Amino acid sequence: MGTLQLSFIQIAIALFLLTQAKSTTEEMLVHPNNTTTSCIAGERSALVTFRAGLSDPASFLSSWKGDECCRWKGVFCSNKTSHVVRLDLRTPDCNIMQGLGGNISSSLLGLQHLWYLDLSCNRFENLQIPEFLGSLQYLRYIDLFGSSFVGRIPPQLGNLSSLRYISLDSTFGDTYSNDITWLSRLASLEYLDMTSVNLSTVTNWVPVVNMLPSLKLLRLSNCQLRSSPDSLQVSNLTSLETLDLSENSFNKHGSPNWFWDLTSLKYLDLSFNGFYGPLPDEIGNTTSMVYLDLSSTDLVGMIPSNMKNLCNLEQLFFYDTNINGSIAEFFERLPRCSWNKLQTLYLPDCNLTGSLPDTLVPLSNLSWLDLSSNQLTGPVPLWIGELTKLTVLDLSSNYLDGVMHEGHLSRLNMLEELTLADNSIAITVSPAWVPPFNLGTIELQHCQLGPKFPAWLRWQTHVDTLDISNTSISDMVPDWFWVSASSVISLSIRHNQITGLLPSTMEFMRGQVMDFSSNHLSGPIPKLPINLTNLDLSRNNLVGPLPLDFGARGLITLVLFDNHISGTIPSLCKLQSLHLLDISGNNLTGSVPDCQDKESTTNMKSLSILNLSLRNNDLSGAFPSFLQNCKKLIFLDLSYNNFSGSLPTWIGQKLSSLAFMRLRSNLFYGHIPEELTKIGNLQYLDLAYNNITGSIPRSIGNWKGMILTRDYLEGAFSYGAEVGDIVFADYSQNFTVLTKGQERLYTGEIVYMVNLDFSCNNLVGDIPEEIATLIALKSLNLSWNTFTGKIPEKIGALVQVESLDLSHNELSGEIPTSLSALTSLSRLNMSYNNLTGVVPSGNQLQTLEDPLYIYIGNPGLCGPPLPRNCSQLKPIPATKEVHEDAGDVVSFFIAMGSGYVIALGVVFCTFLFKRKWRVSWFSHCDRLYDRVYVLVAVTWASSTRRNA
Repeated sequence: MGTLQLSFIQIAIALFLLTQAKSTTEEMLVHPNNTTTSCIAGERSALVTFRAGLSDPASFLSSWKGDECCRWKGVFCSNKTSHVVRLDLRTPDCNIMQGLGGNISSSLLGLQHLWYLDLSCNRFENLQIPEFLGSLQYLRYIDLFGSSFVGRIPPQLGNLSSLRYISLDSTFGDTYSNDITWLSRLASLEYLDMTSVNLSTVTNWVPVVNMLPSLKLLRLSNCQLRSSPDSLQVSNLTSLETLDLSENSFNKHGSPNWFWDLTSLKYLDLSFNGFYGPLPDEIGNTTSMVYLDLSSTDLVGMIPSNMKNLCNLEQLFFYDTNINGSIAEFFERLPRCSWNKLQTLYLPDCNLTGSLPDTLVPLSNLSWLDLSSNQLTGPVPLWIGELTKLTVLDLSSNYLDGVMHEGHLSRLNMLEELTLADNSIAITVSPAWVPPFNLGTIELQHCQLGPKFPAWLRWQTHVDTLDISNTSISDMVPDWFWVSASSVISLSIRHNQITGLLPSTMEFMRGQVMDFSSNHLSGPIPKLPINLTNLDLSRNNLVGPLPLDFGARGLITLVLFDNHISGTIPSLCKLQSLHLLDISGNNLTGSVPDCQDKESTTNMKSLSILNLSLRNNDLSGAFPSFLQNCKKLIFLDLSYNNFSGSLPTWIGQKLSSLAFMRLRSNLFYGHIPEELTKIGNLQYLDLAYNNITGSIPRSIGNWKGMILTRDYLEGAFSYGAEVGDIVFADYSQNFTVLTKGQERLYTGEIVYMVNLDFSCNNLVGDIPEEIATLIALKSLNLSWNTFTGKIPEKIGALVQVESLDLSHNELSGEIPTSLSALTSLSRLNMSYNNLTGVVPSGNQLQTLEDPLYIYIGNPGLCGPPLPRNCSQLKPIPATKEVHEDAGDVVSFFIAMGSGYVIALGVVFCTFLFKRKWRVSWFSHCDRLYDRVYVLVAVTWASSTRRNA
């Protein structure tokens, strides 16, 4: 919308400049290639001094040499007097990065006949608008748009009584004005642009502007204005045609307001303001209106019926305005007298309801129709196909259904953008149909195109954006498609059942963003397009090795998880723009290569990787040393591999930004490095199923990420490659978390997980008291180690913990009563320790499932929910008591144990070479064994009580 909106304001400006040009014909100009007019020496000297203070990175002023300054680029002289009258130093194509910079010398005062000064689109950073410009008394035109000026706008500009055009647009700077009364002295002013100038302290701006009777165009967009009077006693703005007050903070009722009385207005932009209330009836008074934008305000209700008076209306923008009514009624209220003039209806997110009318007199000049993100239902009517001048059709994100066929599309010769995404529309055309249009944008995701690949796409040879994801295509991708798609910049075919190979000529495609995920594509990965930045090939059937040279040096995201890719990982050190790499769930082997010496000579101080997932492969070797170059790394997942060795001490220094590290199910050994606790941002650490020894460092309290969570992490887990206003290759981390005894899939919400898992290692010693300071923890698992001593008394401080597992250790003493303070707890496991005393009760502990299983294997525990009464507890081991009267139960245990031994032997042999299955099977067997044991123990206890 922003591009289109700006273009119409620019049209207004262009018309104004054309008028200005006609009004200055009395001043004949000498163009730079003129050879008959000589430069005045004093003015040449002034220009040379001015040039000396400038920086010119693009050599824009390279022609400024020699004596004839009237032939220098950007310098124009009078044909009558030879005086320099015009200085046009606007950066070509407004490429600010190549613009002039430096200082603006007061030597310009030597150009006293100057009436035109254009310094727009330059880089005068940290420089204030020169006060001396107010002394150039003949100036009629000043353009400082986007030149990065800062500071106060000099009131001396009010001395330029002949000024007719002034643009102080500080879009790329930071200028302000506390007092604009100096504007009232510019009685001849016709054009005033103060976009993005900070006027937050100015309250009298309307009375000041009202003193400019010649004003035709006024732009005060994004000026932090807050006040807008209801009316003017006497309005002098009878010539005002263009008014832009967008992006301010008026926060008042839409009516009354002073601008509704300006019957001369043709262009009115009130978008992104705080106006509220019903859509004003006064709209009907603006009978000259050509362009009206009320987008993203808090105005509500159906457009007023007196809009029928707007017989010149061409452009209507109501984006994000709560019309909250029938689309059929909206069309009824549009002015019939402008029916053949309307060119744009931009109505996304307006809460329009109902079905599009079955019949409608064609809007013969309509070129842009956007009804997206509403609540429209029913089929798309055939009159859409009669809008023969339509260039943009956007009906996306509604509840439209039915079929669109050739009758809807065959007359839309001028169509450039077709967006029907997120509807239930079926596009059914003949396989031989040749469209009359050649589209630049095609967005049809979630429509019904399949099962065959849509043949009409073959004729779309100039597409920049193509999204046919989730369109029920179940077909082999035809060869012609790769030819047609070779010019596409953003291409998405994800979530279909498309088969076939990636093209061998893929490196010659134009693509920057490609998403082919969740299909049945097979074969190897070819060399990638050189301009590619985002690629998602996940959940396919790709095989073979990764290319040694990806080809796309500018890759930002590379997502290849859940394929059958084999071989080794090539060096990643050339991909210096890479932020996200996910190659999990493949068949990769070997070690991860380090950066070679020849690669480090490319001035590579560090890689840009934020998110790296290598899980579920068969990788081996030591902890990857190339990660020392990944100083921005936030997320690291090496789980379910065969990495070995000790954890390096450099982790704490080199990976200081790390927040998530998952190393579970590897062969790491050695102690937990003390340096690991220096990573203050760490909020998720999983070292489970390794051979880690030693004790937990007491400095774990340094993990501030487990105390306070931060929202900034979202950027590391969700990537959306954007082209224009369209998001492609949307990616959320495919991440499983073992918590509450279950492995769960997390996507974007992983950023809220705060976990610590040291289970299934060989850790010893006490559980440090400092663990109770990690109050943001949601899951704590220390099971299957050899921890001794007591459970920390302050364990109840972990108020957010949902899953707590301390089972299968050698912990002793009583369970702290503070445990009952864990009101968020939903899974607890204290089984198989040497705990004694009364089981705590109250609060969340009373609601836990399998209460007996929680405490099994602790014969010294008593009290509910255990069947053992604390008053009857004898200092005799429970196991001995069972052995005295076991009888058939003992035989049962022996038989059951034997069966388990045999079964586990079979499983061990079967899974010897499949480590992923092995880990999953053992976890299942542990849970099954525990449940059977509880059942038997409870049955025996009940039987004993009955016999007693």
